[in-house]
Amino acid sequence: MRIILQFILFFSLELSALEITLSKGLQNSSTYSVLEIVNDDAFSCKAQLDSFGTQKELICFFDKVPKESLKPLENEFFTITFKKLKKEFFLIINAKHKLYFHPVIFDLAKDDEIFSPVTSTAKEWVVVGYDKKLPMIEKTQKNENTLSFAFTLKLDTLPYVGGLDLNGNPVHIQESEDVKAFVRVKKLFASKRYADCINAVDETLEFYPKTLFRSELLYYKIKSLFKLRSYGSVLDLSKEFLRYYSSSENIPEILMMTAVSYYKNGLYSDADYFFDRLFSEHANSIYTKWGYIYKGDMAADSGESSKAISYYKRALTETKDIELAAMAAYKLARLYVTDGKYDKAIYYLDKILKAKDDFFYKHYAMSKELMFDLADAQKYLEAAKIDKAILKYMKKKEDDYEANLRYLGLWLSKTSHKKEAVAALDRYIKEFSDGAYIDEIEKRRDAIFFTKEGSSDKELLAKYDKLIQRYGYEDPIGQRALYEKVKLMLSKRMYSDVLQLKDEIAKLDGELYKDKEDLIKEAALGLMESALENQECQVVLDIQKDYNISVSSKWDFGLYDCFVQAADFIKAKKIAKRNLSTKDIKLKKEWLYRYAKVDFATGNYSEAIDVAKDLLALIDDIQKSKYKDIYRILFDAYDRLDNFEGMVRTIQKIESLFGLSYKDIDRYVDMINAGVAKKDDNIIIKYGKKLYELQKRVGSHVQSPFVEFALYQAYMNKGEYKKALEVITSLDSVKLSDSDRARQQYQKGAVLDKLWRNDEARRAYEAALKAAPNSAWAKLAKSALELD
Repeated sequence: MRIILQFILFFSLELSALEITLSKGLQNSSTYSVLEIVNDDAFSCKAQLDSFGTQKELICFFDKVPKESLKPLENEFFTITFKKLKKEFFLIINAKHKLYFHPVIFDLAKDDEIFSPVTSTAKEWVVVGYDKKLPMIEKTQKNENTLSFAFTLKLDTLPYVGGLDLNGNPVHIQESEDVKAFVRVKKLFASKRYADCINAVDETLEFYPKTLFRSELLYYKIKSLFKLRSYGSVLDLSKEFLRYYSSSENIPEILMMTAVSYYKNGLYSDADYFFDRLFSEHANSIYTKWGYIYKGDMAADSGESSKAISYYKRALTETKDIELAAMAAYKLARLYVTDGKYDKAIYYLDKILKAKDDFFYKHYAMSKELMFDLADAQKYLEAAKIDKAILKYMKKKEDDYEANLRYLGLWLSKTSHKKEAVAALDRYIKEFSDGAYIDEIEKRRDAIFFTKEGSSDKELLAKYDKLIQRYGYEDPIGQRALYEKVKLMLSKRMYSDVLQLKDEIAKLDGELYKDKEDLIKEAALGLMESALENQECQVVLDIQKDYNISVSSKWDFGLYDCFVQAADFIKAKKIAKRNLSTKDIKLKKEWLYRYAKVDFATGNYSEAIDVAKDLLALIDDIQKSKYKDIYRILFDAYDRLDNFEGMVRTIQKIESLFGLSYKDIDRYVDMINAGVAKKDDNIIIKYGKKLYELQKRVGSHVQSPFVEFALYQAYMNKGEYKKALEVITSLDSVKLSDSDRARQQYQKGAVLDKLWRNDEARRAYEAALKAAPNSAWAKLAKSALELD
């Protein structure tokens, strides 16, 4: 008998559709998998051979790309992945064992003749994954010396049955009441109405004994019985399921429930048998990981703690399921608490709290028991952590809510986490002002609040806040609390927090707190220095504006940078100027460089040139100096002053220091513009070529077509027509505006005329007309064509 289970994936490739059917079958006790790939358009599949000549990989090629993002598929025979490259789509099938594939070009229900196809493309391909023997297909050696004739079916047409059920009988697809009944069973189970689910299964099987859903119905009945801990009934039904539905995808879960049922009924040897089957036959199933937990429970019940720990750890390390991992961690923690190994228990409990803290609420009964065991062992903090996690999800109307909130405050009060304890106790007082435990909670809260010994800074701050909240800022006690709080915050460099209290500090009694203004200034100064240290310029500028604070000269560099960042060059220049008198040559160079920069930024170009020259006089080896960039400032200053000779001198120095750098591209543009203004074609060509080559090197045309037009005109002026043509032609591949394109094509035509290449010139003029018919360049091109 051949049994098939199917998984179908359907998605669109642009305007066509691709369907992938992944089936699993059983023949002669050997499983195999069939992958059917069907597309509206023909596609090709090609096998890749490994080093032993075995087909291990198959790649199918499609010329249309799906819009959806596709996830890999996998079963015990195939790993199927998808890859997109530009306008092509690849389906890659890797075989875990052996692989056979062939195209399907005939429909036996429609075609009268068939033959063995020799084709590289088809609309349907079938891929078979198997272990040892290829199922259903007999591979024969092809004899090249024989003829192959088509096989006709006209006189003996094969009957077409269609799909078969698990018993080999034809499947008649129709709207059936058993479908609705099956859906109802699933909904009842999902709603945790397990008894109703069992009754619904029995009714469905009574009314529809030949239903296709028999295996699924039995599966849900077994699961419901398992949930109700009716282990004997589970065993009765699981035997039937394992006998008749051995290829079901639910077998791993059935094996797990069978093993657990034997274990719960005290039949450990029978349980071991089914656990072993589960572990060996379905090693990668999630139910195998759950099986490790139950096997650990069985070992723990037998007093084999080390064996139980081994299974729990195996479940924890081998699973990616968060719920399963949390359960495994809980089991480990529970066992370690029982054994008195609290540090190890806490390690695993913290893992649950960090990754899935709702676990404790979902499993409240066993979590509550563990919580009290920890408290009995004086592990109050860990007990409180579990309690807090439970309260995070527990509704106030639930029975244990008030008691759990009480324990949270009491347990935390016995730890060093006094602030959290006060918060928990206050929460109880707020939510249960007339609660059963209100007197106990208030006494414990007051005891924490007035405890002085061993108080940390955080606890002191919380205490001051409490006093301020209770007495206010007008009362002497509230004012004293504020004063002590501010002094404590200053000692902890909490400057920003102090400044937020400046209005309250200002209201302190001036006779008692004569240094109240100094507290504000100390906080402002401290915050400013901290901001300068951390380069938080906006904070620095805000403090400067609000408090007019002066800091020591050691912060001048930071202040200068912040003022420059805020474009407040006047203040930046003032800082730089007061440092120019330093005797330290190293500092003097730094401040001369900075002064030149702000001079230029404020438009003092002549002074910037003088300062730059002073700096250069102090530098022995400019090539190795970090201030060699001063030549760029010098050039820009000469440029603003239209000092052509200075520009020429400094641009040459810049080239010797930095080479041909993209950072200087605007300076080459300035040299070209200066050459144009001076009508100096040599300058234009010299720096135009540099700019032209620099753009080619970096693949950017930011200064095009300016540089090409300038170079072209200079070459034309010098009669170097071939060079002019080369430059203007290079713009053919550059995106230009219509007007610039008309100009380029006209100038191209003009130089072609100079070279007596009249046909090419005519085409260029025509291109100019086409690019921008109404432009001045088009009119010039039209005139040139009329003269031809």
